[in-house]
Amino acid sequence: MKGSIVTISCFIAGCAAGLYFQTGTELVHKASLWLLYLLMLQAGISIGSNSQLPQILKSISPRLFIMPVAIIIGAILFSAFAGLLLAPIFGREVTQYMAVGSACGYYSLSSLLIGNLMEPTLGVTIAAEVATVALLANIFRELFALVAAPWIVKWFSPEAEIAAAGVTAVDVCLPAIKKWCGLDYLPAAIVCGVLIDIATPFLISFFCSIS
Repeated sequence: MKGSIVTISCFIAGCAAGLYFQTGTELVHKASLWLLYLLMLQAGISIGSNSQLPQILKSISPRLFIMPVAIIIGAILFSAFAGLLLAPIFGREVTQYMAVGSACGYYSLSSLLIGNLMEPTLGVTIAAEVATVALLANIFRELFALVAAPWIVKWFSPEAEIAAAGVTAVDVCLPAIKKWCGLDYLPAAIVCGVLIDIATPFLISFFCSIS
């Protein structure tokens, strides 16, 4: 939760700085592009340096792939349903909601990627709006998975907590999963987080391309 509070604070500080300094669009675009490259590098390093990765790879069975696939499909379908309800009100394409939802909790990458991919076709304003929604929606998803973990496990199941965490099941939410779901669910959480982490850039890029 502390990391999410810092992230939200940085986001608010960035908005204030943009309003005060009136930073040039070209400079912002280049900076966000390099930040995106660094995030992709960091994601690869975090996956490759995980000490439990070799053991997990050895124990992978076809059943372990069912959960991340179900999480991704569920997120996209729910986003599409939300888009059908909200699109007439806010005037956005359903595919834009699906791009936001396909991030599965990866708020930092999704906001930058959506902003950069949608800007050429939809313009700076709309791209920035959708990127902001992606940032906030996925931060709130992470916060919900952290704060509500004991109730999710109690009322639903440990698998539901891993699904709520999404991509953060491999890092930020892993301690909560360990505490409330038990050690037996750590391999499933890590596999889910890693596979969703890999799939997220491709999913976001696809939905942005058809928006």
